[in-house]
Amino acid sequence: MAKLDRSPGWVRPALTGLLVVTAALYAFELTANGYANPFYAAAAQAGTESVKAWLFGSLDSGNFITVDKPPAALWLMVLSCRIFGFSSFALLLPQVMAGVATVALTYAGVRRWAGPVAGLVAGALLSLTPVAALMFRFDNPDALLTLLLTLAAYWVIRATDAAGRAAAGWMLLVGGTVGLGFLTKMGQALLVVPALVLVCLIASSAPLTRRFVQLGAAAAALFVSAGWYIALVAWWPAGSRPYIGGSTDNSLWQLAIGYNGVGRLFGRSTAAAPAATSAGGLADAAGPARMFGAAFGPEISWLLPAALIGLLTQVWFTRRPARTDRTRAALIVWGGWLVSAAVVLSFLQGTAHSYYAVVMAPPVAAVTAVTGQQLWRARDSAAARWVLASMIACTGFWGFVLLDRSAPGWWPALRWIGLFGSSAGAVCLLLTARWRRRAAFTGLVLGALAGVIGMAAITLATVATVSTGAFPTSGPRVHAGRPVFTPSPALVDLLDATTSTWAAAVNGSNNAAILELATTHKAVMGIGGYTWTDPAPTLARFTADVSAGRITYYVISDLSDYISFTELGPAAQAYTETQIESWVTKTFTHQTLGRSIVYDLRSAR
Repeated sequence: MAKLDRSPGWVRPALTGLLVVTAALYAFELTANGYANPFYAAAAQAGTESVKAWLFGSLDSGNFITVDKPPAALWLMVLSCRIFGFSSFALLLPQVMAGVATVALTYAGVRRWAGPVAGLVAGALLSLTPVAALMFRFDNPDALLTLLLTLAAYWVIRATDAAGRAAAGWMLLVGGTVGLGFLTKMGQALLVVPALVLVCLIASSAPLTRRFVQLGAAAAALFVSAGWYIALVAWWPAGSRPYIGGSTDNSLWQLAIGYNGVGRLFGRSTAAAPAATSAGGLADAAGPARMFGAAFGPEISWLLPAALIGLLTQVWFTRRPARTDRTRAALIVWGGWLVSAAVVLSFLQGTAHSYYAVVMAPPVAAVTAVTGQQLWRARDSAAARWVLASMIACTGFWGFVLLDRSAPGWWPALRWIGLFGSSAGAVCLLLTARWRRRAAFTGLVLGALAGVIGMAAITLATVATVSTGAFPTSGPRVHAGRPVFTPSPALVDLLDATTSTWAAAVNGSNNAAILELATTHKAVMGIGGYTWTDPAPTLARFTADVSAGRITYYVISDLSDYISFTELGPAAQAYTETQIESWVTKTFTHQTLGRSIVYDLRSAR
């Protein structure tokens, strides 16, 4: 069992400073993002109005339909909003806290096997990654997911160092944490599992039989921590809970296997979500180059060349030490997580937004720091010097390419500073590392700082730029994602005056969310869910709700400037045009308010 050496006195102040700066960075003008993604903001608002909506992650306080993810991230956001009141700050605060905690855990995990310097470097690199700065200020579930995966990696590091029952206890925490990640974003939580299994099997000092027992305990904890909620949803009478958004049969398990499982991996079997360009956050074509493409590249790939170079060479350099060697164990944990996440995200055939890459930010930072430190320690070797110099030079060169491609007119001097500074630092390191340690260290530091200057600048621009909508991206530009309609004041006043369960019904959950946030916490029925294709409600259910007076208005808004039915797919068009909408338009009178047609469901023709 490895013992943690006592750290120098400067480590704790340095860590405190890193965490304070990270918190200040991620919280900077936080409310400028407003409600960020209105889809999740409306669900959080609903949770402050209804405990059932909080439990199930309903989009509306009337509990018609849930969001298309499990509700773990919403549980935290609603808790914050119940404490501080519903506001932009209360909504986004949990994401900032998750970001700071993720930096702290990355430091702790790297430090345990590679020392405090590598831990601090890893934490700093993570905090300066653009996609991290984007998503740790945004109300999507990805912030909590990234925190939980990092926590699982930390637990498995502790388990590998422990012995006997203590190791089993840590592995129970590993499984429980991954299970909670499943309740945050389902299958994406499993990206870290291959690395966790490998490090337990390869690096633990326990006998092989005990290692398998520990993995079994972790698997059991995973099934319990995720399964209790799946069982709860299955057991709860479907008529007294919201429809499970994104599923075809009102089942959380089908949501996991279909829409958020096979549908993501191999493409959807139903109508796809609205299309968008890479600037809107959707990924480049699937393939091995996706992480370096126009969508994913500016989010996550700044350090990726250096991390891959360091990982590949260190795997070779550590081929001879004992099975339990801690440097190789660190490469298995962080490198295994990096490789599995990169491969899956690169080859997804279904929806793959570029911000999904935030789950790669901790392992990219950790691998870069661990391998960089190991190569510096081995600098007397010509091979180690060349590899370390290559990592620095490649970081500067790739930063030049990313800045030139994604922000060509923005501070053009930065790319040249990064290119020449990193090249000069790499040359200085290469020429002096064997004889002049101080000069080599200076080259290392200056080259590394120059190499990441572009990434740091983009991160600073990200926190200074408004990001809202369904498809956020980082960088020095205002991006509001796919636009949705803006309700007129007259429409808002009309809905605010209602007393029914649902003030209105509208096609699509995103449009329902916009109306909910514009009104004074009125529930709005989002017909068809996020993709407009969920089989909820049926026409019979809708007509029954109208007859009972549970829905007051039906709103059709002019979306011609924003989205077409061809983007939603034929299934969505058929559903919205031939069923409920057709019945409403033939049965009830209407009025025009702004760019919306409003049917009064109390007034038949």
